[in-house]
Amino acid sequence: MLALKLLLVPTFLLMLSLAGRRWGPQVAGWLAGLPVVTGPILFFLAVERGTGFASSAATLSLSAVLASVSFSLAFAHAGLRGRWWPALLAGLVSWAVMATLLARWPLPLGWALALALGTLWMAARLFPAEALQPSARTTGRGELLLRMATGAGLTVGVTAAAAALGPAWSGLLAVFPVLGIVLAVFSHRSQGGGFAAALLRAMATGLYAFVAFCFVLALALPGWGTGRAFAAAVAASLAVQVATRGRVAVQRPRPT
Repeated sequence: MLALKLLLVPTFLLMLSLAGRRWGPQVAGWLAGLPVVTGPILFFLAVERGTGFASSAATLSLSAVLASVSFSLAFAHAGLRGRWWPALLAGLVSWAVMATLLARWPLPLGWALALALGTLWMAARLFPAEALQPSARTTGRGELLLRMATGAGLTVGVTAAAAALGPAWSGLLAVFPVLGIVLAVFSHRSQGGGFAAALLRAMATGLYAFVAFCFVLALALPGWGTGRAFAAAVAASLAVQVATRGRVAVQRPRPT
């Protein structure tokens, strides 16, 4: 399991970084909405703690879309006005406030779905409208390796914390913005706040696939068991991902 954690997220981060360099931040952000971090964490919880525990965690993960989008919105707005570290601080504070509220007042599955969909509907209207400012700087090999190492470290830490807590914080930490942090910070450093904001905006579109995954998983785990529930959740996630493809603009950033 540790080997999977150390390989899956860094490999996906590498793919996202290369996708951003080739097709622009919209494609990279859209792909980042897939449950590549949350899925394995919930799978480990189902195997180690049982389907009931994992189903409750998946419901909290669904409602935690609010916290994830709050991070992205705060980072995007702050990142356009300054350096990456104040933007990261603003994003983490926003995530922590929303996650604490959700942990204190957990929602049933139906309300969690409504909250997640409502959050994504509002997100498209709340992200900054500034146009993307292309950058001539490309992502070097050293930075790609640093992104992968950072993603691996965050994933192991979040997974360890999630396993040690109850289903509420397990589900919330499963949606801790590991990919968002790594992609937004490094994109801001190398290509500017406009690139990072565009990436995070597209990530909100990609999160519709995440919502489908968590909803189907929470619904199916108690009756279907781990194998069939995860297969159905993955299929639903991929179907929604394909359906949202038309909302993403493919572009190659042009050097200035």
